[in-house]
Amino acid sequence: MTTPRVPGDDGRESLELPCGETLDHRAVDLGLREHTCPCGERHAVVLDVHPPSRFFPEPFVDVLRETIGTDDDFEAFGTPHLLGITMEEFPESIVVHDAEEDGAVGYSLLWVSTFDARRLHEIIVELVVELMDHAVSHADDDSVIAEFESQLAEFDVKTFVDAYRDERNVDTPH
Repeated sequence: MTTPRVPGDDGRESLELPCGETLDHRAVDLGLREHTCPCGERHAVVLDVHPPSRFFPEPFVDVLRETIGTDDDFEAFGTPHLLGITMEEFPESIVVHDAEEDGAVGYSLLWVSTFDARRLHEIIVELVVELMDHAVSHADDDSVIAEFESQLAEFDVKTFVDAYRDERNVDTPH
């Protein structure tokens, strides 16, 4: 069944970006990780079909899925949850588009941020580390808390993100 449209409308909705520019959500390719905007900035692009291993190694993602329960429509902890956490901290910096009814795009949710892809990666890692720190602080075992805090003191987000992005060849055009 066809969708009724206003004459002259090509059926494409534009997503208003945090910078005020617009983006046609149907122009977003599944491989797109960053949008070069007419405003002159690069905006991170994340889709629900992007695995959380975009940000963390798969074994760590497995641990997150085992330890974090979800009470929503998603099967397990994943990219939508990572972006939800980020949106809680930076509500004005990320817009989301629900494309669930648009079977032509290949994704259900699209997020675009004011941050470039690398900075968004850092923010997501920082927020997950904060969540882990909070969770461990409630442990009953002081040795577990001390070991985690010791490891946390040695952990550098920027170094981790650089190494992970290099390993995954994230910044290459291919």
